[in-house]
Parts: sequence; structure tokens; C-alpha cells
Amino acid sequence: MRQRKRKPRTPVQDRPVPISTASFLVGVETHTIRYWEREFAEFLSPVRTEGGQRRYRREDIVVLQEIKRLLKEELYTIAGAKRILSQKFEQRTLPESSEGNNGVHTSRGKKRAATKR
Repeated sequence: MRQRKRKPRTPVQDRPVPISTASFLVGVETHTIRYWEREFAEFLSPVRTEGGQRRYRREDIVVLQEIKRLLKEELYTIAGAKRILSQKFEQRTLPESSEGNNGVHTSRGKKRAATKR
């Protein structure tokens, strides 16, 4: 009898998980994860099945846990959490000229200060 060749399967710990499992792992409700997915779109991008269901990878779970820590424990606003995440995960959400100064152009502020003297 001939044996079929099986496709190599991804290890369980590396497989994307449904939103219910992600919710359990992070410790928040599923609707909260959906909301965060909209608010933090540049950091969260779960894969979708052909049927449109979300599947969260290991790196998505790490981002969700960090978002939860920033919002629930550190009490950051969503804007503040986005700034921290962009620094931590090295996402470039702001133009390079305004990085690190909350969008305020430092050269403009220096000119104003110099003219007031």
C-alpha cells in the first residue's frame, strides 16, 4: 500500500489564531480588539481567511499586549500609545522632518524665539 505524502504543517505555536483566542491570550473582549485594529491599523494587520475571518499571528498578539499595557496600565491616550508604539516597533507614521518632536517643527520655534529677543 502506498502512503500519501503529507504537507508539512506549521507548528501549533506559530499558527495564526482566531480573534476569540487572541482575546483570551491578551485578556480583553473581542470588540476591544476590533476597535484597536481600526485605531492602530499601522501596527496591527491580522491575516484574513478566504471567508474574511481574522487570524492573529504571534507578532500581532505581542502588539495587542503592548497596546493593552499602554492604555490600561500606563493610562496613555490613543495618540500617546501610537507615539510609543511607533518608537518601539520602528514604524514611520510621521514624516521624518517631524519625528521625535510631536510634529512641532523645531526650526520654526527657534526663529520665533530669536526674533523676540
